[in-house]
Amino acid sequence: MLNQPEPACLVIADITGYTTFLVGAELDHAQDILADLMSTVVAALRPTFKLAKLEGDAAFVYVITDTVDGPQLQDTIEHCYFSFRRRLRDIGNASTCECNACMLVPRLDLKVVAHHGQVIRQRVAGREELVGSDIIVVHRLLKNHVIESTGILAYALYTEACIQTMSLADPAAGGLIEHREPFDGVGEIGGWVRDLTAAWADENRRSPVIVTAKETRIEIEAILPAPPPIVWDWVTSPVRRPRWQYAVDQVDERAATAGRRGAGTVNHCIHGKDAIVEEVLDWQPWDYVTYRTLLPIPNVPKISSTYQFEDLGDGQTRLVLRFAGARLARDRAILEPLLPTIEMMFRTGLDKIRPLIEHDAATRAAAAEVAPPEPAVPASAARNFQAPIPARVG
Repeated sequence: MLNQPEPACLVIADITGYTTFLVGAELDHAQDILADLMSTVVAALRPTFKLAKLEGDAAFVYVITDTVDGPQLQDTIEHCYFSFRRRLRDIGNASTCECNACMLVPRLDLKVVAHHGQVIRQRVAGREELVGSDIIVVHRLLKNHVIESTGILAYALYTEACIQTMSLADPAAGGLIEHREPFDGVGEIGGWVRDLTAAWADENRRSPVIVTAKETRIEIEAILPAPPPIVWDWVTSPVRRPRWQYAVDQVDERAATAGRRGAGTVNHCIHGKDAIVEEVLDWQPWDYVTYRTLLPIPNVPKISSTYQFEDLGDGQTRLVLRFAGARLARDRAILEPLLPTIEMMFRTGLDKIRPLIEHDAATRAAAAEVAPPEPAVPASAARNFQAPIPARVG
């Protein structure tokens, strides 16, 4: 029986400047640096995406899906770019070598193309190969005129097909720039561009907003059996939250930026006739999110909380919820009697979310067992630097 076409989100992350870098660099160190950076890129895209193929200085990944969570896709791609830029910085800081390869590292950058279309999965020599016209399209789009037409050096290009599947009605309002590419034999392909260089600059300018240990009045911890991106999705998605959050019937999301979740987004968590109003103060996938919450109770002060996601490195995530107390004495007198109820609500919610995440993780594991293995990602020998420097917030 022939394999049938399936809908898929296709993403290629391509290291730019690598050919020039390779020409002027020592080969062994250049290969080490490429392996290190490709490993960083692939790790940042997993487990949302599955690696289809490594193509020299590019990683081609995909996920079989007929719908795309637009905010999550953009968060994933920007998280990948931030991880790449931090790794470039860390290699430069940690390097003990002054060869051309190590000196030229800062000139490397990343571009990403995202498309949605039909694919056919085939097994070839025990490996999985994707075929179809949309595979050709996403690869052809790597050779584009984005830099010439926009002046943007590092970018994410979302095709119109991808934008439609993301249900992003007004990409311009979401900060994207329209772009069109003519291709012989394919026709004109429309798309929208996100300036990743500007996003990285914003990331470095921001000031973290976190509930500190000193401010914390309630701390709740749970070890959940999935990596941070999956746990993050279950904890923050307005679609998933009513499935586990105590007494929440639905979550109405009002984004500050069209098609994005992040700082400034306001959520209305509906409880029957009442609503808890929740403002996002800081949004750092997949590290932490900070909220400021107003309960539907007269005179109760707003409550700040931070949800922190720690990757334990074994397919598990430590989730820590920290809730701040009130600063003023009159506010503390109102809030303190409510704290045991608030703690009960969130502990009950975490008890409900655990089996949901366990089922999700088990389903993914079962699918991975019967699927062909992903291509191996070459490991860096780290001949050009002593040790990686842990990524830090900001």
